[in-house]
Amino acid sequence: MKKKKRSFGDFTFTVISRLFILLLALSVAFPLIMTVSVSLQTMGEIYQADPVIIPEKIMFENYKTAMSQGNWTRYFLNSAYVTIITVVISLFINSMSGYVFARIPFRFKNALFALILLGMMIPTQVTLIPVFTLLRKLGVIVGRENGLFNTYTGLILPFIAGSFGVFLCRQFYLSFPKELDDAAMIDGCGRFQTFLKIYLPLSGPVLASLGVLKFTGTWNEYTWPLVATSGDDMKTVQVALTGFRDEGEIYWNLLMAATLVSGIPIYVVFFFAQKHFVAGLLAGSVKA
Repeated sequence: MKKKKRSFGDFTFTVISRLFILLLALSVAFPLIMTVSVSLQTMGEIYQADPVIIPEKIMFENYKTAMSQGNWTRYFLNSAYVTIITVVISLFINSMSGYVFARIPFRFKNALFALILLGMMIPTQVTLIPVFTLLRKLGVIVGRENGLFNTYTGLILPFIAGSFGVFLCRQFYLSFPKELDDAAMIDGCGRFQTFLKIYLPLSGPVLASLGVLKFTGTWNEYTWPLVATSGDDMKTVQVALTGFRDEGEIYWNLLMAATLVSGIPIYVVFFFAQKHFVAGLLAGSVKA
């Protein structure tokens, strides 16, 4: 079959679009490039008037020095424990809530869902003090003098549910045919069994995308761990990064080195889940 000859306009559009994509990719990658560059520089190079891209001497020692300042094994274990528990519980709660709003009719359903969506518009800083007070009083009820302050439970509880996760799962389940529910009902399944045996096994794409978002958000959370913990033993990696500054100076090379190392779990999770991540976002955009 004879190939169609491309016009000059098509060729020009292809070149311009690819150049635009290249410039866009470089603009996105530039902060990461500078982060890597600063992590390999001396403090003298960092404070030069002209910015340095390629260090005169590559200082891999900065990574060793950064990881030797503080108990980073403990910080990583704290962040990993809090993040994994939060993601697992959050995925189950959000998916089950999304299923309820998508499939189970009940009074005031739309009003309650609108209230949940309203939660997406409230900044975290607004609810910071009320949540802290609530967890403190809750802990006193169960016999802890300081409440749930400085505990893993206190770090996990505020993040196990979220408006966006409920919304995403609801939109995903709305795309399922109603015949699935009828078939499950004929087989004798109740609502919870239908969710566990039919909906949950088919939720891979949306749970993967939500899991990546939840993992990233929890791992990178700084404000709440700073407020809800004290002492070196309960620090997460984001709070520990503040240790590379004192009253007079910020050690940018060590800070950037530690930042890159602390981001490795996020890079790994996104690399293995990126295919499902995109599929889940597209599936969650289906309208009822």
